[in-house]
Amino acid sequence: MLKKIRTTLAVIFFSCITLLFLDFTGTIHLWFGWMAKIQFLPALLALNAVVIIILIALTLIFGRVYCSVICPLGVFQDGVAHVHSRMKRNRYRYSEALSWLRYAMLAVMTLSVTAGLLYLLPGTSVITGILEPYSAYGRIATNILQPIYMLANNILATIAEHADSYAFYTVDVWLRGLPSLLVAVVTLTIVTVLAWRGGRIYCNTVCPVGTLLGMLARFSWFKIHIDTDVCNGCGLCSRNCKASCIDSKNHQIDYSRCVTCGDCIDKCHTGALSYSHAKGGSTANGNGKHSPDGDTKYGDNTPADSGRRSFLLATAMAATAALAQEKKKVDGGLAVIEDKVAPGRLTPITPPGSLSARNLAARCTSCQLCISECPNGVLRPSSALTTFMQPVMSYERGYCRPECTRCSEVCPAGAILPISAADKSATQIGHAVWISKNCVPLTDGVKCGNCARHCPSGAITMVPSVDGDDRSPRIPVVNEARCIGCGACENLCPARPFSAIYVEGHEHHRNI
Repeated sequence: MLKKIRTTLAVIFFSCITLLFLDFTGTIHLWFGWMAKIQFLPALLALNAVVIIILIALTLIFGRVYCSVICPLGVFQDGVAHVHSRMKRNRYRYSEALSWLRYAMLAVMTLSVTAGLLYLLPGTSVITGILEPYSAYGRIATNILQPIYMLANNILATIAEHADSYAFYTVDVWLRGLPSLLVAVVTLTIVTVLAWRGGRIYCNTVCPVGTLLGMLARFSWFKIHIDTDVCNGCGLCSRNCKASCIDSKNHQIDYSRCVTCGDCIDKCHTGALSYSHAKGGSTANGNGKHSPDGDTKYGDNTPADSGRRSFLLATAMAATAALAQEKKKVDGGLAVIEDKVAPGRLTPITPPGSLSARNLAARCTSCQLCISECPNGVLRPSSALTTFMQPVMSYERGYCRPECTRCSEVCPAGAILPISAADKSATQIGHAVWISKNCVPLTDGVKCGNCARHCPSGAITMVPSVDGDDRSPRIPVVNEARCIGCGACENLCPARPFSAIYVEGHEHHRNI
C-alpha cells in the first residue's frame, strides 16, 4: 500500500506541475498553481513560512517524501529508473554516501542564495537556478516540451492546416532562447543518464535540496526498518533500492538518502521490512526492531498495521497538498514581412511586480514558469551572464498588456510579487525612446502614428517634424513621465528590422 499511495500521489503532482509549464492559456494555473508554490527553495526565497514549516514537519514525520512525491525532477528520475528496471531487474547495490560531494553542493547553494539575497556578488543566482531541482525541471518543460506541445495543439486544432508555419514558429521559439535550451538539454541528458544507470544518484549526490532534507530525515518519526529475526539475508531490498541506501548484510539503512519510495517493502518476500516508528530502547543497528527485553516486536509487518500506516501517510500528504499565434510570412500575399530585431538596451526590462532588476536577480530560481505562462510572448530567457536563464522582457512578438498580471500570479519564489492591473498601469518599468533615422514618416514620407494610437497611457503625441509647418510629416514625442514601458509602441511600429521607437528599462521601477 505504501508504494501504491506514493506512486499515485507522485503521478498526480508530476502531471499537474508539467501541465503548469505546458499550458499557455492560464487555465491549469487556476487549479494547480499552488503546486509550484510549495516547492522548497522557491518557498524559502518567497519567505513563505507556512509552506517551509509544513515541508520540514512532513520530513521530520515521514522522511523524504518531498523528494519522492512533490519534487517533479525526483519523480522524473523515478520514472526513468522504473523503465530501466522493467528491462533489468535487481540492478542496484548498496554504496557509501559521497558525503563530501553532497555537502559541498549544499554549501555552494547556501553561499549562492545568501550572496544573491544580500547583493554581494552579481550572477550568483545563476548557480542557484542550475542546482535547484524544481527549476531544473521547469526549464526542461518550458524550453523543450512546451514548444512541441504548442505545435501539436495548433496542428490538431486546425486539422493539420498550416503545419509548416506552426513548425517554423516552434523552431523560432527554440532559437530565441537557445542558450537556455542548451542548458535544459544538457540537464535532461545528465539527469536521465544518471537515473538510468544509478536510480537516485543525482538526488543523493548533486541536489542540495535533497541533502538538506536528508539531514532532517535522519530524525524522522516514521522510517523503514529491518526485522533481523525475519530477514533471511536475500538482499532483494538492497538490489531494488534506487537510492542505494540499504546495507542488507549489516541490516542498516542510510535514512539521509532514503526517499521512502516503498520499493524495498514491495520486494521483500519475508515481511522483514516495515514502515513504522522505532520506539525507544531498540536493539542494535538503530533500526528499532525490538524492545530491550526482546519480547515485543516493533515494525511488525502485519496487513492491519501496514494499512493503518499507509492510511496515515496518505492523510498527511493529502492535507499538505490542499495547502501562439501563427507566424505569417507574407502580408496579404503581396509583400514579405521582415522579422524585427531586438534593440540594444542599456538596461534590461524586468516584469511589473519585480520591483527592480536586483530583486529579480536575487530571488529568481530560473524555473521559467512566468515565461511559459506569458500569453503575449514578451518574457524570454536572458542570455546575459549575470542573469542567465532568468526572465527578461522583449517586444518583438508582443507587448506587455496593462490588464495582464499572469507572471506575478505564478511566480513561486517572490521574484515577481503579485500586482493588480490598476497598480501595473501605474508602474513604470521603462520609458520609450524615439529613433528618428528609423521612423517611416521621415524615411518613406508616409503617415503613420501607430505608436501614438496604441499607447495605453497616452504618453505619445504626434507633432509636426518642422516647427510651425503643419504640412510636414508628423513624428512622435514621448512624455517620459507618463510612459509605463509596456512596449506597445515598439511592438506595433512598422519600421523593420529595428523599430523607430523602443523601450529602455529602468533599474528600479517607479510609481507614476
